[in-house]
Amino acid sequence: MRRMLVTGGAGFIGANFVHYTVRNHPDYQITVLDALTYAGNRENLNPVADQVTFVHGDICDTDLVDQLVSQADVVVHFAAESHVDNSLHDPEPFIRSNIIGTFRILEAVRRHGSRLHHISTDEVFGDLPLDSDERFTEQTPYDPSSPYSASKASSDMLVRAWVRSYGVAATLSNCANNYGPYQHVEKFIPRQITNVLIGERPKLYGSGQNVREWTHVDDHNAAVHLILERGRIGETYLIGSGDERSNREILELILQLMGQPTDAYDLVPDRPGHDLRYSNDSSKLRNELGWRPQYADLESGLAATIDWYRNNTWWWEPHKRRTEAKYQLLGR
Repeated sequence: MRRMLVTGGAGFIGANFVHYTVRNHPDYQITVLDALTYAGNRENLNPVADQVTFVHGDICDTDLVDQLVSQADVVVHFAAESHVDNSLHDPEPFIRSNIIGTFRILEAVRRHGSRLHHISTDEVFGDLPLDSDERFTEQTPYDPSSPYSASKASSDMLVRAWVRSYGVAATLSNCANNYGPYQHVEKFIPRQITNVLIGERPKLYGSGQNVREWTHVDDHNAAVHLILERGRIGETYLIGSGDERSNREILELILQLMGQPTDAYDLVPDRPGHDLRYSNDSSKLRNELGWRPQYADLESGLAATIDWYRNNTWWWEPHKRRTEAKYQLLGR
């Protein structure tokens, strides 16, 4: 058995990664470290609770991180504060978790010689023009737009410096927007789905022209395992399905799939610094490691996601009222 530590493993992508690993890589003995902030939910791990070890703790806790990393052959680092709106309202938790927390992980990995994979976002690159076919590559200069993306850019730079300066065995990945089960109802796709399910009209920022590349969380996590197994140390890999849609197109597709009129939504004020377009060139991942998305068809992935939220109201209903009250205060 190989021993794996997953930080942030009770969050959206991290929990799905744990599920994916249990299903597809049973040779791993998994420990999850999560602080269970608002975006982390231990119930996300209920289906695999008897197959993993859960530790409630903070990645900024030096002694705890050192102890857990000393017992791990592989560390997959998901733990991060990740919501742009929250970072605009209060940046400090993002600096602490995303920068200081990553530093704690790196120092522990350096001491104990564990293999590290660092999860990041395409938001570190800033945005692209709406009227172009440009895509981000692994060589695109960083140009973050929000406190969140700036803190993730900082964490990426720390990882690269620890690889070069100390020989840490690390790889990195920057992914396009993920969607799928267990995503917090504050996020764009689950917010729209759950609004329809409770009989509320969905909300669309600005004119809805902002474009995102959407990748199903299982496809993302399959890519991470390929990078762990065959990725070159020190290298960065961009993950993206190649399917770009405007926010308006996504919302109208959700409404169509849920049997609603495609214009049954309200426009609300845009958020500050809202990036225009993200698009990843994932050819390095595809050509070097042979990755292909299972959900290359966004419509099938969205339909499966809608079914999950429809069948798991117990999971999201407790958070929905509080989330919408917060958005109401923000006028969004």
